[in-house]
Amino acid sequence: MYTDAHRLVWHARLIRSLLAIPAFREYSLSRLGGGIGNSLLQALILWQVFAISGSALSLAIVGLVGFLATLASSLLGGVVVDAYDRRTVLIGSQIVPILGSLGMLAAIHTDRVSLELIYALVLVTGLAQSFESPARQAILPAIVPRWQFSRALTMNSAVSSFTSITGPALGGILIATAGIGATYAAHVALVLLSLLALLPLRLPAHRGGARIEVAAIREGLAFVWHRPVLLGAMTLDMFAVLFGGARALLPVYATQVLQTGAVGYGLLSASIEVGTLIMALVLVVLPPPTNTGRVLLASVAAFGLATIVFGASASLPLSIVAYAFVGMADQVSMVMRHNTIQLNTPDALRGRVTAVSSVFISASNELGALESGLVAAVAGAVFAVVSGGIACVGVVGLITWRIPSLRRYQHKSSFADSAAG
Repeated sequence: MYTDAHRLVWHARLIRSLLAIPAFREYSLSRLGGGIGNSLLQALILWQVFAISGSALSLAIVGLVGFLATLASSLLGGVVVDAYDRRTVLIGSQIVPILGSLGMLAAIHTDRVSLELIYALVLVTGLAQSFESPARQAILPAIVPRWQFSRALTMNSAVSSFTSITGPALGGILIATAGIGATYAAHVALVLLSLLALLPLRLPAHRGGARIEVAAIREGLAFVWHRPVLLGAMTLDMFAVLFGGARALLPVYATQVLQTGAVGYGLLSASIEVGTLIMALVLVVLPPPTNTGRVLLASVAAFGLATIVFGASASLPLSIVAYAFVGMADQVSMVMRHNTIQLNTPDALRGRVTAVSSVFISASNELGALESGLVAAVAGAVFAVVSGGIACVGVVGLITWRIPSLRRYQHKSSFADSAAG
């Protein structure tokens, strides 16, 4: 009979055993360098666009171009990942943004920077991301034992949360102290670090099988459509973020609702990332839950409830705490969703299924910002956020009712399997 203390000690040992896998260390280091570089580049592009144009519309165009790039190429990217060596695809997708930043450095040096050139960089990096994301996600299940996958996913999620905080912060410091050109150079250096970490990575033989054709794309879509657990997990996340996402309205909350200005905006923006990182670290320490479906549904409901509290708050401290809880709940749902998708997808289809999930996520992020902006313009920011949180909770209830298999879904291989292994 295992006690809770025994379980925690055992899971600490399992974490050490996971870090002892060379391929996992190389993969994680690559994710660290690439993640910091990508988030730094995103922050840099937004800053540079606004510095040139002074227009919020120009910032919206950045989001639109990125969304269209993802929408146009994600499904193709999934097929390519399933057809070819995934390490090679990942390395190629990392080289593209390096070339883009080098091109921007040349433009800065020759004084030929323009909004059109930056939009082209956004398009190119967005296309590359459509290949990088499914390749990176499909590689992880191949380099760790199945019973260690949930823990490996959680640890890499913590790395991603760390990069989402440090990338923009590093970018801001470099822009202020060294200039935009030096910040592009830092992006190149960070992604090169990611590439160097990938060079010694060795993967099990991947027997492609997918051909670059429309039928292969349809196969990935059909696989998701005929598996209620996968479709439910993706749909739940899409509509939760579509209705409950408040990030696009943070400037309005900081200036008009809470009246705290730029300082409040910075604190609110950071609070969700800090909450995400805290929960990621907690999930690394705790044993993975076996009742994955219930935890997923509960975390999305908590996301909606925390959004309601944030939307109704007129106090900056309460808003910061509530928005941190939004990040915590979102982190749990993300880990449970990826766990569900990857462990229920055969290796030959992982690229395409991950690509379908990427389309869901991208659509919810971009369309969610549009939805919240339109509702706020008509009925005010508070109504937009609070009603979005209520709609999010309603979506959880609807999915629970219509897709009971998601509620019943359990991840069996937890403590017992690891002990046996």
